[in-house]
Amino acid sequence: QVQLVEFGGGLVQAGGSLRLSCTASGSIFSINDMGWYRQAPGKQRELAATITRAGSTNYGDSVKGRFTISNDNAKNTVYLQMNNLKPEDTAVYYCNVHTFYGVNYWGQGTQVTVSS
Repeated sequence: QVQLVEFGGGLVQAGGSLRLSCTASGSIFSINDMGWYRQAPGKQRELAATITRAGSTNYGDSVKGRFTISNDNAKNTVYLQMNNLKPEDTAVYYCNVHTFYGVNYWGQGTQVTVSS
């Protein structure tokens, strides 16, 4: 089992920035990659960004060039720096861990609201 604790989120004006963090505990040896997904009202959950322990990253098309994901393996923590936020970035952001066994764990979600 992997437990996830998320921090960050909140309300920001368009063009502003926010940083999310997520710390994993438990069976951390099984973690292949960590990342963030988001879900806006009435829409499917979509990829924001993921990062492997080795630092390989993957971004959703809608956030490329604006969001940066990073990790601190010593702290089992992943960060998502979100810049130039747009109203369409408003969503609940979920931390995700994907293990070597193909199991996904999810955080409780944190709300990000971008006002125009």
